[in-house]
Order: sequence, then structure tokens, then C-alpha cells
Amino acid sequence: MTEPLKEPSVLDYVKSKLNPWQREKIEIPVWEEGTSQPESAREQETSPQRKVAFSLPAYRPWRTILAIGAALFAQWTIEHAVKPIETQPLLLGIGGYLLAFLLLAWAMTQGEFSLPEAETVAPQHDPQTFGRIPFLASVVLAGLAFTQFGKNAQNQHVFTSTNLTLWLGSIALFVYALWMRDAEQPPLWQRALAFLRREQWQVTITRWGLVVLTAAALVIFFRMYNIEGVIAEPFSDQAEKLLDVYDVTQGQYHVFFERNTGREFLQFYWTAFLAWFLGTGVSFFTLKLGTVLIGLFALPYIYLLGKEVGGPRVALFALLLAGTAYWLNTISRIGLRFPLYPAFAAPVLYHLVRGLRHQSRNDFILAGLFLGLGLHGYSPFRFVPFVVTLGVGLYLLHTVSRGLRQQTITLFMMLVLAAVLVFLPLGRYAIDRPDMFSYRALTRIAGDTLPEADTPLQRFWKSLTNPVNAENDDPLYKVFFDNTFKALIMFQYDNGGIWVHSVPGRPALDFVSAALYTLGCAFLLVRYLVKRNWLDLFFLLAIPLLMMPSILSLAFPGENPSLNRTGAAAVVVFVIAGQMLDGLYLALRGGQATQNGNRVFAGVVVLGLLSVIFLQNYTLEFDKFATQFRAAAWNSSDMGRVIRAFVAAGNNVENAWVVPYPYWVDTRLVGIQSGYPTRDAALWPEEFERTLDVPGNKLFIVKDEDLNSLGMLRALYPNGALGKFDSPIEGKDFWIYTVSDSLTGE
Repeated sequence: MTEPLKEPSVLDYVKSKLNPWQREKIEIPVWEEGTSQPESAREQETSPQRKVAFSLPAYRPWRTILAIGAALFAQWTIEHAVKPIETQPLLLGIGGYLLAFLLLAWAMTQGEFSLPEAETVAPQHDPQTFGRIPFLASVVLAGLAFTQFGKNAQNQHVFTSTNLTLWLGSIALFVYALWMRDAEQPPLWQRALAFLRREQWQVTITRWGLVVLTAAALVIFFRMYNIEGVIAEPFSDQAEKLLDVYDVTQGQYHVFFERNTGREFLQFYWTAFLAWFLGTGVSFFTLKLGTVLIGLFALPYIYLLGKEVGGPRVALFALLLAGTAYWLNTISRIGLRFPLYPAFAAPVLYHLVRGLRHQSRNDFILAGLFLGLGLHGYSPFRFVPFVVTLGVGLYLLHTVSRGLRQQTITLFMMLVLAAVLVFLPLGRYAIDRPDMFSYRALTRIAGDTLPEADTPLQRFWKSLTNPVNAENDDPLYKVFFDNTFKALIMFQYDNGGIWVHSVPGRPALDFVSAALYTLGCAFLLVRYLVKRNWLDLFFLLAIPLLMMPSILSLAFPGENPSLNRTGAAAVVVFVIAGQMLDGLYLALRGGQATQNGNRVFAGVVVLGLLSVIFLQNYTLEFDKFATQFRAAAWNSSDMGRVIRAFVAAGNNVENAWVVPYPYWVDTRLVGIQSGYPTRDAALWPEEFERTLDVPGNKLFIVKDEDLNSLGMLRALYPNGALGKFDSPIEGKDFWIYTVSDSLTGE
């Protein structure tokens, strides 16, 4: 016999409103015109008072609307306050944020607002089986590869056909041995072949697919637009990188490039491939294009991570916020390894979260592969293994892992093994050369202020007993806490003063994204305290851990915060902001099931906020940052054009020089910009006389302030012609002194 449905009581309704986190919400049914009325309502139609009771006012989420306004006002006040910030705007901004939080908390208790949650999934049962023979073969090949990655006869660690084959073979066999296959589905290669053999291909584009494609097109525009002009000029670091790329093109296949304190190999091989494949050569443009494309790699995984933790709309919002953000756009355009940090952290975080939630072995394996690969990219990535360990540890400590803990540990060991296999070449180098492998990281902590220490590691340990940093006399523990605080408020307040990859003195986020992120963090914390969801706590703790490479710049605290060493934190930051934006959207439209009027209103508000985000980020990237960078960087491109014109007229490039001057252009960059990436165009004044024996026309580029060198040239070549390059940017003029071969002997 079927039990009758239990009608909720008034007490149940009150409890529902006071506990908005419960899944089943109780609402008073409202009769809509065009539907059949309940019998009790028809009986009471004659009563005017009852008519009023059922004519409820239209949905008005006024608490949420006021909260949005308060948060935007707070962030606008903080962003536009004079740095260092004055007390009055600071208090006003904090007060605005507090008011916004209280209003949203009130809206939450009334069932008006809530953050989107990850969909509940049933974890898989892992059979704990694997291919023993390919696994053992993988271990054997890895051991052989480890021996082959040692120093060669020239005392270098390089890739060879032998160690590369052994290394890649061990990875392939490891994946083959452990990968879980769907018995009901043919292998991927068979499905791909069957698809290619079809006579007709049918592609279906849904409305949501069209929205995502439009968002992707907008993001690609932000990332690819005007690569030539933003950034316009290289600086010394790019010269070092291009020399490493040139080494690759000359057959020097290093595992770790030791020039300029040492760099991991991934960017150099990628840039060399693009130089060959696109025909752009070893150039500044190739360097920038390579890092821009690497920056794009993170975005699909940010979308997937947003979808995993909040659904398709969160994914779309996270993609738009991250893809158009000045923060990630800027560090992708510099031409250095900066975007490699978020590019590989994004897939690691996605596959880790998905692997833990679904207990998916394949996702654990993929997380390990990307983890190992990311360690070959940019040294701040060395903190990502700690983030992975944090995520697994939090999952194991919460009740959601009950009955799955042993399986999770086994899957985690698979992740670790996959990462170790991929990291193997650099791991061997780190064992043989720990001083070089750790040099740059440890000097950021301990500096070079202890000459009695022979290695960076010794300097680090000595600095613990003599706890001062290179820039002031503060103890290291105080510098650490100061750095942590500055890093945590960089999103709302100040992203640091490094002009080469940021707009100094402004927040890392636009003012709308900063407000969304701030409120999102607050409500993630509230939700964790109420529901104890490990994922909420993981997101909150992952951010400072991913920023640790910047925070640990203890010897040079002026380098913190920095957008490059905190780049991976952006993956989580924009997903949290996307969750908050989706929560606001649902609040404004009145939940999933709503009237068209509310849906239009919510859509207009969200589109308005996104438009403000796009406009401010466009202005920040292509106006403020571009103008500031061009004004601060030396115009080596102009000097390169002058030398190219000299060569195009039939002259020898070896007869074109740049006279060095303190704090002026890096003369190696002039060689790069003129199309000769390995040529240093420097000619010091004491070397002027040796040019007398050089046949052919000559060209000398001299800084406008260097009248002494100009006088020496005029004395040496009295019949030379003097011209001046008038730059449209103040302070960037230079002299051009040319000497004709026909007049040299007169």
C-alpha cells in the first residue's frame, strides 16, 4: 500500500528558510494564470482578503542587488585610492565589503542566494589490476634511461636518441599498463579511424555550444590581438632566452639550460619548433607567439575545472574571466616562461579534482603526467606537488572518503609514479647538479649576502641563523608574514611594482572580478564551515600555496607580489569568481525555474558586469600596460630597423655597431632585432680605433646623452655624417653616425 505524501508543516517551512544549504527547499505554491486552481482556492475566491494573499508581489532580489552595488563600490574605492592607501578609503572599502557580505548572508538565509555546488557523483570502484609485464618493462626502461641521462663526455646533460627513446618508452609502457579501458568501447584509435572512414560527417551545434564558441573567439582575440605591439620591445631576459633557443637549433639539446642562473628546457624546444614550423626564425616575435600559445593551453582546463565544481555556467564564466584578464594576458605576452606555470597547473588541478571526486584512475594518471611535464617548464611550478598532496590529504581527512581511503592512496601512488617518470631527465640533473638546479630558488630566499657560503643551500641554512634579508634588517619570519599578507591582497589592492609584467600599484584583477573573488572566498569559507566539503577548503588553501614562489622571495621582498610567480593561483581565483557570478545570476533570476522577465533581468545584469570586465581589461592591457612598457623599455627595435636598412643598402652587418652606455639598451637585443640573434653589436669607445682597418661603410649608434663618444668618433672620422633618430617617445632619441668608405682615408 502506497503511503500518502506528507505535507510539510509551517515549522518545516521556517527551518527551510533558516537553513538554505539543505538540498530540498520548501516553497509556498503560487497559482499562475492559465493553470487549474486548487479547489480550496476556488472556494475562497469570493473573499477579497484571500485574493490578496495569492497575488504575491513579483520577485525582487533587492538584497542581492544591494550586495553587488556595495561590493563594487568597495573595490572601486580601494582600487582608486592613493598608494600607500589612506585610512578613510581603506575603511570605506572594508565597510563596503562587510555590508555586501552581510546582505548576501541575509539573502542566503532567505533562500535568495547560494553558491553553485559540484554535482554529486558516485565514485568508481577501482579493480586494482594492471598489466604486470608492461609495468615491469616500464620500470626497466626508466632505470636504463636514468643511467643514460648522466653527464656525457663534455660534462653536460643532454638528450640523445638513446635516452630519449628509453624515457618515452618507459612512459608509454607505464600508461599502457595502468590505463583503465572501457570493455564495451573500442580503443580510441579505432574510433578515430572509423570516423575518418565515414563518407559523411555530421556536426551538431547546440545553442550552448554556440555560446561557448563565441566566448572562445572573444578570449582568442584578447590573447592574440596586437602581439607585435604588446609588448613592443624586448629586454635582457629575452636575449638570454633567444640564445638558448639558438643553441637548440644548433643541435645542443640540453636537459637544463645553465645560462643566466639556469632554466628548464620546455620553452626553448617549443620556440625552436615554432621557429622552424612557422618560418619565423629565432626572433622576438617567435618567442612571444610561443608563450601566447602556451597561455591559451590553460583555458580549456579552467573551463573543465569550473564545470566539474559548479556546472556549465560556472565553466563559461571562469573561461571568460580568465581569458580576458589582464593578469594572465600580460604574463603570456612577455616571451618568458611565465605562462607555463598556470598552463600546466590547470590540467593538474582539473584531473586531480576529477580523479578524487570520481575515483578515476585515468584522471590520477593524467594529473601525474601533467605534473611531471610542468616541472620541466617554470621553476615556481615546483610548489604544485605540495598542492597535489594537500588536495589528496584533505580528501582523505573528510568523511566523503570513508571506505575509499585505501583505494585513494593507491591511485595517488600511481600519480606520483607517473610524475616521477616524466620528471626523470631533470631529476637526474638535479641529483648530479643540485647547486645549479636550486640556485635561483634558494637565492630568492637567502640571497647572495653571505660570501662565506659556497652554495645556495649553505646560504639558506646560514640565513636561518643570521635572519636578515638583502633589502633591510627585518627578521625572515617577519618578512615571510609581510610577504604573505601582501600576496593575499594583491587581487584587491596592489599587484606589485614590476613594470615588465604588470601595471605597478594597481590590483591584479579588474574591479568587478576582484569583488566577485572576494565575496566568493568569504562564502566558500562559510559553506565549508556549514557543510564540511573538502573541495571548498582545498580551493581556499591552494591559493596561498600556489603563490608561495612569490611569498618566499625573502631576500628580495620588493619582488613580492609578482604576477609571474603567482600565475597558477589564477586558475583557482577565476573559478571562484565564476562560481560567485553564477550564484548572483541565479539569485537575480530567482533560481533555476523562473519567469522570462526575471531571466532577462538577470542576463542583462550579468552581461553588463561582463562588459565592464572586458572594457577595463582591454584598457589595462592595450593602453595602460602597453604605453607604460613602451615608455620604460629601450627602443632596440628602432635601432634594429636602422641596421637592417644599412644592410639592405648593400653594407656588411659587421660594420654596424652600438656604443654601450650605462643603463641603456642591451646591445645583444639590437643584434636580435636586426635579424642576427647571435651577434652582439657592442663597440666600446676604447675599441673605436680598430675600426679604421675595417673596410666598407660604417654605422655607429650612440646614445643622445653620450657626447663624449660622439666627439671621439668625429675626431676619428671627421668626414662622417651625423643624424639623429627622433623617437616619438621622450628620452628614446639616439645619434646615427655614418662613415663612407670613400671618405675614410681623407
